[in-house]
Amino acid sequence: MSSWSWKAGLAGVGIVAATAWAAAQMPGHQGMQPPMGEMQSRDGPGGGPMHSPRPGMAQGHQGMHGAMGPHATMMDAEAGVTGQPTMSGQDAFGAIQEVVQILDADPTTDWSKVNIAALREHLIDMNEVTLHAAASERVLDDGVEIAVTGEGRTLEAIKRMVPAHVHELGEMGWNARTEELPNGVKLVVISADASQRAKLKALGFMGIMVQGAHHQRHHLMMAKGEFAGH
Repeated sequence: MSSWSWKAGLAGVGIVAATAWAAAQMPGHQGMQPPMGEMQSRDGPGGGPMHSPRPGMAQGHQGMHGAMGPHATMMDAEAGVTGQPTMSGQDAFGAIQEVVQILDADPTTDWSKVNIAALREHLIDMNEVTLHAAASERVLDDGVEIAVTGEGRTLEAIKRMVPAHVHELGEMGWNARTEELPNGVKLVVISADASQRAKLKALGFMGIMVQGAHHQRHHLMMAKGEFAGH
């Protein structure tokens, strides 16, 4: 081999080596293998590579979802369905809204009989009795006696709702009656069953008032103008 060919070959090898070295210094280069020490630190117990993810990428992504948990994922999914809040913001408003939606969806609705104002008045009664009525309870040998009292709008609500609920309690097998008081109503509920007597004592006034599944049905009937009870 001539002196010129040997020098040209040596120069070519130098150019290739320099090009490879420059490429290795470029940011984000993925083609080069990590140093031997780094490869060894990632080896598993059997000597094979563990393929551990790069810090800040796969591990960070997994950690974020792990911290928020499945509940956050469910909330994201629900928010993505409509992109709008689902709560009405006020219980009575929401109850009326639900009934109106049912009426809207029913092609047989007779709008000449619909009375949403009556439903609103009843919901006001429910609010007064639930939050503002005073209930003085006395345990009897065979049940409970409850003096439900109030003033003004609360008293009106008590006189409408408590006596009307007696029929529903009778349907459940309890012996119930009411007596008028100057400022309210006395509710007496008794049972011959010892377990039922224990239940009555535990429920108290509001627990007894919420018994039965008639309230929702009555609300719809009121709105349709078909029912004028409590």
